[in-house]
Amino acid sequence: MKERMQQNDELKIGQSESRVDPNGMTGLQTFMGISEEGLTAFTRPNDGLLEFILSPANLNAAYKKVKSNKGRGGIDGMSTDELLPYLREHGWELMASLREGTFKPNPVRRVEIPKANGKRRGLGIPTVVDRVIQQAISQVLEVLYEPQFSETSYGFRPHRGAHKALLKCGEYIEQGYVFTIDMDLEKFFDTVSHSKLIQVLSRTVKDGRVVSLVHRYLNAGVINRGKYEPSQIGVPQGGPLSPMLSNIMLNELDKELERRGHKFVRYADDLVIFCKSRKAARRTYGHIVPFIEGRLFLKVNKEKTKVAYMRDIKFLSYAFGRRNGKCQYRLHPDSIKKMKDKIRELTGRSNGWGYEYRKQRLTWYIRGWSNYFSLAGYRPGLEEWDSWLRRRIRMCIWKSWKRVRTRYHNLQKLIPDENRVRSAAFCRKSYWRMSTHPSVHEAMSDERLRKAGYPTFTEYYVDFNKVRGYW
Repeated sequence: MKERMQQNDELKIGQSESRVDPNGMTGLQTFMGISEEGLTAFTRPNDGLLEFILSPANLNAAYKKVKSNKGRGGIDGMSTDELLPYLREHGWELMASLREGTFKPNPVRRVEIPKANGKRRGLGIPTVVDRVIQQAISQVLEVLYEPQFSETSYGFRPHRGAHKALLKCGEYIEQGYVFTIDMDLEKFFDTVSHSKLIQVLSRTVKDGRVVSLVHRYLNAGVINRGKYEPSQIGVPQGGPLSPMLSNIMLNELDKELERRGHKFVRYADDLVIFCKSRKAARRTYGHIVPFIEGRLFLKVNKEKTKVAYMRDIKFLSYAFGRRNGKCQYRLHPDSIKKMKDKIRELTGRSNGWGYEYRKQRLTWYIRGWSNYFSLAGYRPGLEEWDSWLRRRIRMCIWKSWKRVRTRYHNLQKLIPDENRVRSAAFCRKSYWRMSTHPSVHEAMSDERLRKAGYPTFTEYYVDFNKVRGYW
């Protein structure tokens, strides 16, 4: 599909290897700059917005962002390593087509990933060239829309995140808003109405060329198993532009909730509305669903959406409780099950990983998991999880020794008793049962595994709580 890529032979790139802006843009007044925080605000956002998007500073920041994110290629197979040479060679015609309105985005490549409930989520992977353009658009739209977005919207926004969303939930719970509407928007990214989204976008973006370009990306289509499929609705997940467009669309819902005086927290398409009584929550549910379906043309999953006490909901993989008027953050049972499933995958007996790579993958996962769930008090479960994790590790190591001779020699180095060494080395029990054998347990003791570099949940729990001053 490389023949499909826009061709241009006249882009002149500066001397720096990391710059993609053409020298021909010099002299254009952009009213924009780049700082460590991202794009700085410009003074005339509605006067030639496309020129701001195609400005050298913005394009260079977009290229660096796409390059740093890496990721797989789109339908043309181009990687991020090939991006800079392509932009140097074909950039002028690419930018000319964008200014003239003749640019046609490539269809996205359909990729499916498993969900926690056993179903699969469809992602749309744009080409790396389209990712740069989408990133450039998103950066400018961010400057325009950030002042408009709700204070209780936390997903895909700078200097915000899941922990801040959870802390806001805790603040409402401590104020007595303990009954909730746990709202589930059914296949949100697949059901967004293009016409409604363009209508909402056009209220702020007055440059018709930018609106048209966004519309073309929405209608670019999908290549699924080698066949083209039109995209008449939905915003494909996987590109840099889709998070911004989703926030622009759902900002309409945020503003309606604010107008009605409701307490709520939204993270992307996950929404919880807080009320002080069950009756008020039911009344709010009855009023807001018609707005979502009738005005925004989105679908509410009535089976998963529920009015419930705050202890009975899951938000961002957390559960909530309350003690002495204070919010308690807890691990949801589904989160524990998902964690154990992942550990089983990382300690699978047949994945062929070496010791060092397995340690690295386990460290990455346990550190990230512990960091994300650092708000929750899960100290009582640490000993059980660590014991189970070490048993999984012993099982992997025992299997990797394979031959009786190897097991005998390795155990002999670690256990002084010859009879016990022979008894364990010649034992024919399963790998899982051998992981609890007294001799195997002694040879691969907790202390030896720790010194070998295998992580534990306890060490990261202690580290993160020390940082927060709770330990």
